[in-house]
Amino acid sequence: MSQSSHSGHSGAGAIIAALGANLGIAVLKFLAFALTRSSSMLAEGIHSVADSGNQVLLLLGGRASRKQADEEHPFGYGRNRYIYAFIVSIIIFALGGLFALYEGFEKLHDPHGITEWQWVPVAVLVGSILLEGNSFRVAVKESSGLKGKQGWLRFLRTSKNPELPVLLLEDAGALVGLLLALIGVGMTLLTGNGLWDAFGTLAIGILLVFIAVFLAVEIKSLILGEAASPEDLAKIRAAIEDGDSERIIHIKTVHLGPEEILVAAKIRIHDADTGRAVADEIDAAEVRIREAVPAARIIYLEPDIFRA
Repeated sequence: MSQSSHSGHSGAGAIIAALGANLGIAVLKFLAFALTRSSSMLAEGIHSVADSGNQVLLLLGGRASRKQADEEHPFGYGRNRYIYAFIVSIIIFALGGLFALYEGFEKLHDPHGITEWQWVPVAVLVGSILLEGNSFRVAVKESSGLKGKQGWLRFLRTSKNPELPVLLLEDAGALVGLLLALIGVGMTLLTGNGLWDAFGTLAIGILLVFIAVFLAVEIKSLILGEAASPEDLAKIRAAIEDGDSERIIHIKTVHLGPEEILVAAKIRIHDADTGRAVADEIDAAEVRIREAVPAARIIYLEPDIFRA
C-alpha cells in the first residue's frame, strides 16, 4: 500500500454484511462436517469462524480509531484501524491457512471417502457460495467509489483504507475456497477417493496463506507511516505555492490514519516581510491546503528567508 489516491471510509456496511453471511455459513459448514467428516468442510468451517472474528476486529478497530487525541497520543488514534487489520491478517494465516494445511496433510494419511449424508456438503457449499457472493457484491460496491479508474490490484496495494481491501480479499478468498472445497468434495463423491478432499483442503490452505501474507505486507507499510498519495501531494504543493513554484524548500507528509494526513513543510518568504505578514501568509496557506485536501488536518509550515 505504498501510494494511494483516496482515503475512504471504514466500510461498516460491507463489514456487517460479511459478518452476517459468515456466521450463517459457519453453522452450515460445521453441520456438514459433523455429518460427513469431510476435512474440506472442517477447514471451511474454521475459515468462516476466523472471518467472523475478523469482521468483529475491523469494527472494533474503527471504533478505537475515533478516540480523541490526548497527551499520550497527541496525533490521535487513527492508526488503530491499521493495527486491527494487521491482526486480521495474522488470524487468516494461523486459523485459516495453517489449520487448513494441517487438516489437508492429516487427510492425506487417512483418505477416507464420504459415505453418509453425501448430498449435505454439496448443498451447503452451493448455499455458502450464494451467501458469500452477496457479501462480496456489497464489498465491491462500497469499494468501487474509492477505486476510481485504477485497477483492482492497484487499489488493493495502494488504498489507505485497510477495511475494504481486507474484506475484498477475504470474500474473494472465501469464494475461491468454496469452489475448491466443492471440487474436492464433488470428486470424492464421484470417485470414492478421499485424496480429492485432502487436495481441496490443501489448496484452500495455500490460498489463505497467500492472502494473509499479502495483507500483512501491505498493512505493515501503513503502520510504519505512508506519505500522502501523489494526487494529494500535488494538490498540497499547489496550495502552498499559490503560483510561486520556488516557494517550497522541502515537504513531508504522512498518514496518521486513513482520513488524516500530517503535512510538514519549509517554505520561503521574502526577507522584507514583517512578522504579521509571515503569519498571515502561513494562515492563508493552511486554509488553501485544507480546502484542497480535507484529510490534511495537521499542518506545520516553517518559514525561511527567500534567497534568489
